[in-house]
Amino acid sequence: MTSELFIDAQPQKISIALTEDKKLVEYQEEMQSESYAVGNIYLAKVRKLMTGLNACFLNVGHERDAFLHYPDLGIQFNSLAKYIHQVRSDKKNLYPYEKASIQVDLPKDGSVQNTLQQGQELLVQIIKEPISTKGPRLTCEITFPGRYIVLIPFGDKVNVSAKIKSAEERARLKQTIQSIKPKNCGVIIRTVAEGKRVAELDNEMKVLTKRWEETLRRAQQAKECPTLVYEETGRTVGMLRDLFNPSYENIYVNNQQVFEEVKDYVSLIAPERTNIVKQYQGKLPIFDNFDITRQIKSGFGRTVSYKHGAYLIIEHTEALHVVDVNSGNRAKNKDGQEANALDVNLGAADELARQLRLRDMGGIIVVDFIDMKLAEDRQTLYEHMCEIMKQDRARHNILPLTKFGLMQITRQRVRPVMDVQVEEVCPTCHGQGSIKSSFLFDEMLEGKIKMLVEKIGIKKFTLHVHPYVAAYLNQGLISIRRKWIMRYGRGVHVIPSQKLAFLQYEFYDDKGQEINMNEEIEIK
Repeated sequence: MTSELFIDAQPQKISIALTEDKKLVEYQEEMQSESYAVGNIYLAKVRKLMTGLNACFLNVGHERDAFLHYPDLGIQFNSLAKYIHQVRSDKKNLYPYEKASIQVDLPKDGSVQNTLQQGQELLVQIIKEPISTKGPRLTCEITFPGRYIVLIPFGDKVNVSAKIKSAEERARLKQTIQSIKPKNCGVIIRTVAEGKRVAELDNEMKVLTKRWEETLRRAQQAKECPTLVYEETGRTVGMLRDLFNPSYENIYVNNQQVFEEVKDYVSLIAPERTNIVKQYQGKLPIFDNFDITRQIKSGFGRTVSYKHGAYLIIEHTEALHVVDVNSGNRAKNKDGQEANALDVNLGAADELARQLRLRDMGGIIVVDFIDMKLAEDRQTLYEHMCEIMKQDRARHNILPLTKFGLMQITRQRVRPVMDVQVEEVCPTCHGQGSIKSSFLFDEMLEGKIKMLVEKIGIKKFTLHVHPYVAAYLNQGLISIRRKWIMRYGRGVHVIPSQKLAFLQYEFYDDKGQEINMNEEIEIK
């Protein structure tokens, strides 16, 4: 299986697409301006104690208060709280965390009311992004994840991933980490650490320890609450860390700065694989060039087609996700209705497993498969679903089909479901229902070009339009595009972009920054 990663870094948004055998299986995007990402650490104050919920609300700067449940304080909370109080009390000298006194463990059956006080300052980390009407969810069990290990300040254990089966290797890793970890820190050894040398593990331990020390210094110097004291590494690297696999064939990046960041990261964790990171410099948008835009538009939306005319209908609600399987206009199986139902359901299971990863659907998923009478067919479908879901990194649980033909799946949710809008709003009428004559579209574009060149003074720029429009502008020996070049100079470039609607257009300068040349919406 060939796996490739594509990174589209734009001024406003970063998108990452993972393909397996050229088929899109995972897609993530984040706005550059967004904050409150999972892993960020804040110094925050307790705003309200909720005795009935055994929880509290804290202000981390989000429009809605963040939620901290009592079990998420962690058993080492007393040690962390006392140390943070020491750090905040002395603005000049940072008391070494290795010398911090360890307090008694927090009782599991305790209460928030007896543990916290309103106005108390806490060091908290986001474990779940704001979703819908809910604010971020927090924990006081601070972690610093790396490629091979996870550092847990004030933890006291070294745990090894259960996926490392060799008892000898588990013992070696545990002994190695015990010898290099700083005092008053716990460690989780990740699966990819199997077989790694001491030098590699020690190098990452120093990097993570340095991040913890920098976090403490920012918390010490913070003048107000809330204050962001640690932000996940560059957004691209943060998104890439969990996705990265040394078996990738290629990683394509379309931005010079992000390319350097990704290359540095790969050289740190897999020096022998640095050559797989490549900078994309083609004229077409990177996702268009590698056929990812088309897969995004066909893979998202309410209805998703798969083999032989069958399709899924996917609905997202506040409480759960509902998936309905339909055979559509599929031809009947020569072996009968039961065989046809099993074949459609097995195909639906394959597509559903891809959709769960692609959309990052979490929480409860209920799937209404086509009814099957034979118990062995229902068992076959259940086993097939369990097998193909093994490729999913998110924790999940699958239940056998009920007597109504429903399958229930729970999947780890840490961020909102990825919902890409595939319907296109008319850029000319802005949804009002009336547009100017499309026959005059090229004249309108020329007016924009003339304004750019003669009034604004931008001589070099790129015009992105729908592929059909680009073909029209380029047709003929003396095309419309060539006429523009003759009138306004050789700095005029036309690029087809699959992400744009039919009469939509975007202008970019020679540095790749978008130039807003949209017409104003008329107020009637």
